[in-house]
Amino acid sequence: MSKPEAGDGGNLDDYRITAVAEVAALLKRLVDSGVTLNLSTPSGAALSSTLWTMDTQRGLLTFSADPTAPQLQALVESTEAMVVGYLDNIKVKFEVGGMVLVHNGKFSAISCAMPGEMFRFQRRDFFRVRPLLRNEPLARFHHPVLTDVQLTLRVLDVSIGGCALHLPPDAPMLEPGVLLGSVELDLDADTHFVVPLHLHHLSSMAVEGRGMKLGCEFHKASMESLRLLQLYIDRTQKKRRMMALD
Repeated sequence: MSKPEAGDGGNLDDYRITAVAEVAALLKRLVDSGVTLNLSTPSGAALSSTLWTMDTQRGLLTFSADPTAPQLQALVESTEAMVVGYLDNIKVKFEVGGMVLVHNGKFSAISCAMPGEMFRFQRRDFFRVRPLLRNEPLARFHHPVLTDVQLTLRVLDVSIGGCALHLPPDAPMLEPGVLLGSVELDLDADTHFVVPLHLHHLSSMAVEGRGMKLGCEFHKASMESLRLLQLYIDRTQKKRRMMALD
């Protein structure tokens, strides 16, 4: 599996953690907080989980596992998986390997080796812009389960690392952790590209309108897509500054 993308910001060495004590401390925060983590494989299998335990003596991690999750078996059969989660304004990424599905009575879990390195990103590194009101950026893709259903969702905001989409209340639900393949993004007349998206979290839009807000991360975006995206962000920022001066 490839390492975190350049879109995660700057030189990756600036975000890499390799010291054993620092890796253990960050993993302990994930255990203590119980935050939702998304595990995904190169083939697209995905699972939402939490980090239950960390055994530094044996170098093992234990993740929660829903035995009824449809992609659980495909995930543990993979040789590696990427784990992504958020601690307040910090995004954490790391790879795990040697996954084994274990059962203990009515509970199931995934056991794997502790990572040798982790990546820690400040979420402010992803400068987000809201599209101008006169534009209506859209994302088009097929539902990952109901494959004959095509969704066209409004883009709420965008950064070099990902975007937020509006899921209307009458649209079929999407599950966190799923990989949305071949998403067509139309941001404006000059910005159109196709990129896979990892759906990381959903939140209610009671204030801004009915439906759900989908927090997505670009997955292996091409250099050309990132170039177009950066131009769009710069152009939108410039237009907003000019509008503020009027």
